[in-house]
Amino acid sequence: MQNLERGEKRMFRIAICDDEKIFRDDLKEILIRYMTDRGIMLEIDTFSSGKEFVELGIEMVKYKIVFLDINMDELDGIMTAKKIPGKQTRICLLFLLLAFVNYTIEGYKVDAVRYILKDNKNLFASVYECMDAIHEKMDYKITWVEFDFCEGTRKVSLNRILYIESKLH
Repeated sequence: MQNLERGEKRMFRIAICDDEKIFRDDLKEILIRYMTDRGIMLEIDTFSSGKEFVELGIEMVKYKIVFLDINMDELDGIMTAKKIPGKQTRICLLFLLLAFVNYTIEGYKVDAVRYILKDNKNLFASVYECMDAIHEKMDYKITWVEFDFCEGTRKVSLNRILYIESKLH
């Protein structure tokens, strides 16, 4: 994965493609918490099937990270991944599994970063570890700066600042 280029918006666009709404919602909440804790702006879109995700066409490449359920009707996670244009250079793929099933060979063919067990009691920790690995792979750094406000000092991620305005001071 290449470094973010100068001038590129530092926002992670994440797609979650899973046929279980409860799991999609849980994963979305974990990712929001992870990214917010680190001061990273994000946009998450959810899809209920591989077919729905593939219907985006070339727009699929706008996502930096894609979580795909391996077991979906019509179009499973592996087949969905194979339909993403240019995925090897731009997108981190993560597969979601209900049980240990040997998908590793197929996963290597589509350059999967990780496999996450959906029924894992440590889902929260697994997602955090996975996201840490992705940030390391992307060589993504967060810069924090302390600002003094009337209300006190506040630590802010430079990646979250859109503009700064000062009046009189």
